Amino acid sequence: MALKPPPPPWEVMQQLTELVAGKALKGEVDKSFHALAQSALSRLDVVTREEFDAQAEILQRTRTRVKELEAQLEELTAELETLTGEH
Repeated sequence: MALKPPPPPWEVMQQLTELVAGKALKGEVDKSFHALAQSALSRLDVVTREEFDAQAEILQRTRTRVKELEAQLEELTAELETLTGEH
């Protein structure tokens, strides 16, 4: 018998909101859930969007440079083969 995975957090929040009748209590539940979510997220090993974008840009520049160097290496190899008479 397989265990059913837990519902996503937004579904849990929606169910809690539906169960809470008073707006004052709803605000408390919202704050508590927000604090719980912040605590859980702070324990994850994540980076900011800005850091991700910066790293993606660096990776793109690196890939471009590698392609340029590969092309240059092919040219030099072909030139060397021509000079040494190898094919």
